[in-house]
This record gives sequence, structure tokens and C-alpha cells, in this order.
Amino acid sequence: MKISTITVGPIDENCYIVYCDKHKTAIIVDPGDSSAKIIRHIDEAGLKPGMIITTHCHADHTGAVAKLTEYYEIPFFCHADDEWMLDNLEQKEAARYLGLAVPPKNDDALTDGELVDLCDDYSLKVVHTPGHTPGGICLLGHGILIVGDTLFKTSIGRSDLTGGNHALLLKSIRERLLTLPDDTVVYPGHGEPTTIGYEKEHNPFLRQTEGYS
Repeated sequence: MKISTITVGPIDENCYIVYCDKHKTAIIVDPGDSSAKIIRHIDEAGLKPGMIITTHCHADHTGAVAKLTEYYEIPFFCHADDEWMLDNLEQKEAARYLGLAVPPKNDDALTDGELVDLCDDYSLKVVHTPGHTPGGICLLGHGILIVGDTLFKTSIGRSDLTGGNHALLLKSIRERLLTLPDDTVVYPGHGEPTTIGYEKEHNPFLRQTEGYS
């Protein structure tokens, strides 16, 4: 399993292409904008996307979903608790403000613990981490963790946006993420990668939580 990062959109959101080098199958995660840039990257690498997954449904993570689902004729999945955001007026206004497209309805809903197959050899596990949004998820597989806006290098996601809950966000991080191996590589929705171990040691927001003060 390999992962490529494509930074897109007006606020530098990270779109991730998770792929199998052997089978050339791929999953597009959080295509926030710049569909042409994403398509060029995928096609030049000779990859075959099978689906789009969003870690949550804020506008800056869904802006290219509509064009990519149409171009590749593939389904779009998000967590059930974020489905309402796809038709949320506040998020539609945010999309218009940022110059982003409104996403289509998702084809199906993901659930906590579900395994999403990349190919015969690899899969990603859905880890429900509510707090940034009610249906926020992370995708875990073979030492990598795509976290959306749940966790950042030395920071955490905002909880003052649509669907946010600060206490629930900290609980999700503490109970669902900090329990993973320290060498798990964390790929956030904005900014550079980090590791679980680094965040335990250096993240001021997490050191203030129970058990890490």
C-alpha cells in the first residue's frame, strides 16, 4: 500500500491517493478541489480509482467529489452521521464562498470498523472519530492513518465549525488514535505528516488531556 498527497484548494487541503502498486487500484480520499490536478496525477500514474471517501463532509474536503465521481464513474462514501452535511445550507454557502462545487449525495454510508478493500492484498479500516464533525472518520491501514481534520502536527481539529464538539473530539483522539502504535504515520487534512508517538510527546492540546499531562 502506498499513498500520494495532492495539496488542493484555496486553503491547502490534502487530498490523498491510496493505491496498490501491484494492482494499480486506488482510493481517492478527501478531494477538496482541483479535480483536473487530481485526474492528471492519477492518470499519469496509471491508477484505477474504485471509490471516493471523505473523512468528513466540510466543503473544503468535498469540492471535487462531483467531478471525480462523474469522470471515473465511481461511488462516493462518507460516514452516516455526516450525510446531512451534504445538503446543509451553511456548507453550501461555504462552498460558494471558497469557489467549490457542492458534492452529490453519497452512494452509501460507512460504519465504524468497516474494512474497505483497496485490492486483494490491502484494505483500510474505518475508525469513527466524531468531534470535528459528527461523522468524522479516520482510515487505518498498514502503519498509516489518514485523519482528516481530527488531528494535526502539534494541533487538533477545530470544533467551532458545523457539527463540532470539542470534548468529543478530544475523547476520540485519546481513545481511538493515541492507542495506536507510536510509529503509526499520521496524514492530516492540512499540513505535514506526523506520527502518533510524536503527537503524544509534543502536541500541547493532547498533553492537557487525561493521561497525557
